[in-house]
Amino acid sequence: MKQTLLELMRMSRICRMVLATCLGSFILVIFYFQSMFQPVMRRNQFAADVCCRKGSRNALQELYNPTQSEFSSAAILHQGRRDQVAESCRAQSASSRKRRVLTPGDLKHLVVDEEHELIYCYVPKVACTNWKRVMMVLTGRGKYSDPMEIPSNEAHIPSNLKYLNQYSIAEINHRLKSYLKFLFVREPFERLVSAYRNKFTLKYNSSFHRRFGTKIVRRYRKNATQEALLNGADVKFREFAEYLVDPATQRDGPLNEHWQTVYQLCHPCHIHYDLVGKYETLEEDANYVLRLAGVGESLRFPTYAKSTRTTDSMTAQFFSNISSQQHGQLFQLYKLDFLMFNYSTPNYLRLD
Repeated sequence: MKQTLLELMRMSRICRMVLATCLGSFILVIFYFQSMFQPVMRRNQFAADVCCRKGSRNALQELYNPTQSEFSSAAILHQGRRDQVAESCRAQSASSRKRRVLTPGDLKHLVVDEEHELIYCYVPKVACTNWKRVMMVLTGRGKYSDPMEIPSNEAHIPSNLKYLNQYSIAEINHRLKSYLKFLFVREPFERLVSAYRNKFTLKYNSSFHRRFGTKIVRRYRKNATQEALLNGADVKFREFAEYLVDPATQRDGPLNEHWQTVYQLCHPCHIHYDLVGKYETLEEDANYVLRLAGVGESLRFPTYAKSTRTTDSMTAQFFSNISSQQHGQLFQLYKLDFLMFNYSTPNYLRLD
C-alpha cells in the first residue's frame, strides 16, 4: 500500500512538472507574440542583449550599432525603410478588426543560418534563387564556395536549407529575437508580371500549366479548345488577372507563393524585420547584408541578367491589355505591398 502511495505521489509530481513546462512554453509564446511581433521598429539594445560567438559582434549588433563608418549611412537608409513598414502596420491595425497570432506554419518561408545568425524570408520573383544559393554557401560548412555553381533546381530543394518552422516554439522565439531578420521586396506589379511570364509563357513550366493554367482556361475562357483545356499552356494575362481577383480564387485557399503578396508570405506586421532590401538596389543591399554578417570579403551576391528582367515599361504593356476594373482590383489586392515598401502608384494604372 505504501509503495502504491509513493508511486502515485511520484506520478503527481511528474504531471505537475509536465504541466508547468507546457504552461511556461505557452506563456513564452504569448509573451513573444505580444512583444516581438508588434511593429516596434527602433531598437538598439542588442549590443548588451546578444552574446556573440568568439567574442565578435554579430550582424544584428552591427546593423543597429555600426562600428564601421561605411555602415552608418546604410543604417539610416534601412531605419527609414523600417519606419515605413511600422507606419503602414499601424494604419493597417487601426483599420482592421482582424487579429491573428502566427503559427509555425506561417514561418515556412523563413530560412535560418545558424552560423551567422541570419533569418531570410524568401519571396519568389525577388532574386530568391540566388539568395537561396547564398544561404546554402553560408550554411554549407565549406561544401559550397561559389553560389553560381549550385544548380537552380538544387537551391529549391527544401532539405538543402533549414526553415524556422522546423524549430520548437522556444527555439523560434530565441532566433526571432536574436538573429538579424531580412527580406527583399520588389515593385508589386513588376513582380506579378514577372511571375506570369515565367510560369505561363515558358514551355518548360508545364507543371504550372497543368496545375493552374487548365483551371484558369476552364473558368475564364469562352469556347476554349480541347487542347487548351487539357494543357493550359497559353493563359492570357487578362485571364490570369481575372483569376487573381475572383472571390472564388480566395475561397480556394492562399494564393501560390509566386504571386502571393509579401505581406502574406513574410508577415512584416507580426515579425520585426531588421532589414528590408529592394530588388531595385539588389546588389548593393545584398552585399550590405553579407558585410554585416562578416563574410563580405569572401562572398559576393551573384549578379543577374538585366536583359531578361521584367521592367516597368514591360509591365505597363501587360496592364494595357486588361480592364480599368481589373487595374483597380489588382491594386487593392497588392495595396499593402505598395504602401508598406514605399512603392508609388504606377503612372499607367487606370483607377477610374
